[in-house]
Amino acid sequence: MLEELEIRDLGPIHHARLAPSSAMTAITGETGAGKSMLLSAIRLISGGPAQSRRVGPGAQEAWAQGVFAVAQDNPAVMQAKDAGVDAAADEGELYLSRTVPVNGRSRSVLSGHTVPRSVLQKVSEHLVTIHGQADQLRIASAARQREVLDAYAGDAELLEAYGKAWNALKVMDERLDALEHQQADVRQRADYLRESIERINQVDPQPGEDEELKAKRSRIENAASIQQGVNGAIAALDASQLDTDADSSGATDLVRRAALSLRSIRVDGDDTYDQLAQRLDSIEADLSDVVFTLSRQTDDDDDEGDLDAINTRIHDLGELTRRWGPGLADVIAWRDKAAFEVEDLDASPEKLEQLRADRDRLARRALDAARELSAARQKAAGDLGERVTAELGELAMAGSRLDVRVVPHEVDDADVMRTLDAHGMDDIMFAFTPFPGSEPLPMGSSASGGELSRLMLALELTIAERRGEAADMTFIFDEVDAGVGGKAAAELGRRLAKLARSSQVIVVTHLAQVASWAQEQYQVSKGAAGTLPDEPGGIGVTTTVTRVDGEDRVREIARMLSGSESGTSLDHARELLSASVE
Repeated sequence: MLEELEIRDLGPIHHARLAPSSAMTAITGETGAGKSMLLSAIRLISGGPAQSRRVGPGAQEAWAQGVFAVAQDNPAVMQAKDAGVDAAADEGELYLSRTVPVNGRSRSVLSGHTVPRSVLQKVSEHLVTIHGQADQLRIASAARQREVLDAYAGDAELLEAYGKAWNALKVMDERLDALEHQQADVRQRADYLRESIERINQVDPQPGEDEELKAKRSRIENAASIQQGVNGAIAALDASQLDTDADSSGATDLVRRAALSLRSIRVDGDDTYDQLAQRLDSIEADLSDVVFTLSRQTDDDDDEGDLDAINTRIHDLGELTRRWGPGLADVIAWRDKAAFEVEDLDASPEKLEQLRADRDRLARRALDAARELSAARQKAAGDLGERVTAELGELAMAGSRLDVRVVPHEVDDADVMRTLDAHGMDDIMFAFTPFPGSEPLPMGSSASGGELSRLMLALELTIAERRGEAADMTFIFDEVDAGVGGKAAAELGRRLAKLARSSQVIVVTHLAQVASWAQEQYQVSKGAAGTLPDEPGGIGVTTTVTRVDGEDRVREIARMLSGSESGTSLDHARELLSASVE
């Protein structure tokens, strides 16, 4: 819902702020006063084209901002979050603003974050719908007519089921196409993968094996110096381990003797020497463990293996890492992945036959889902057309008719993909008959601006009635009253007020019979040059937007009725306002 619209220096409007009703708001004023600028502001914040000529005289830029209250389940919130705008949406409000400079590019802002214009377009699609002569021509597109029918049919589950079936079929078709129409490349790739896998399996690398072998080779190449150093260390620690002069004392024996010497000391009440002896015992144990480890090292060195065999193995592993590395773990991972790819690329007749059978099964499932969706659309189409036609009779368009046509594609058993598309199997067309005896023609080419506005109102009323609950949407109607007067105008106002029970409605109107049904009314009027206090006499004619209520509203309704504020017209205005209540 649009809570506030603020405008600065857009056309003749120097500054205006509107707070529309949550139900129905009427925008009124004399022809040429500038009501169109309000619609221009809405289009700007909705991501529409920016025109620098719309910047007000004497200003450097035009600016417009709309503040929308949104429920958390409104798709606009998700669109905002996808654009990286979280905070404002979480607070239940979205701010859409647009700045248009005299020179340069416009700037789009969503809740304080600069965004591409396309983001405003995506967000506003779920917030506001403008039914003006230019805007509502979108209903002439088959895609938009399909969306309207599906919204009325309430077939979201069927659409989702069909979408999944269609996507699965597309994926299978792409896979089959790769196997059937790119056989040369596929075979070449499969042969390369198989040869590579065979080469890797012949070598049979193990994770980390190359590094272990390089370390082993280094030990063999440095065996002499390693042996000399190890023996020297063992001799210093425990010479008995080398079968040399057993009478020579090593570090281990000396530490043991030192501990025994300390334990021979006896001092009553003082265990200092005993504690030191225990520490020497711990040192002796560590030294013994070191001697044992060094002794094992000399044993291992005797079994290091053949240096030539080790070098050959390192070379073989290096060949693998150069081609599929950089490490052996990468080589092994590549081989495992390649095995799966070979399986997929192996276009054997049996495999292709199985895939084609799977494809036929998916095609039948998609066709069944499309038929269910089509049946739901056809059922809803007749009801929608009849209800909209009935609404048109209430909107001074008796004899007009809307036919919603759903024409299923002829099923091609040889290739179901010729029957289906991403949206089902139907051609959908809204055909409008403007008067009895006329040929039904596609919407957009068979109705005037006013007729099309009322047709859209009839559609929105019908969809709102089917929906049966409030919609988080703002509907804006322009030219909906073209060619309407008298009793039909009052009925038009009543129908707009009916739509306003479930959605916010803003209507730009010349008819008092329409404006009188609104909960809020804003008057757009021209002012003479020099009326702005901050720019005296400098910007020519300006437009002001004023909320009118009480007697001010009575006078505006009287002006709309007769162009004057005579006693009779004022009485008529009060009577009209009193009557325009359900």
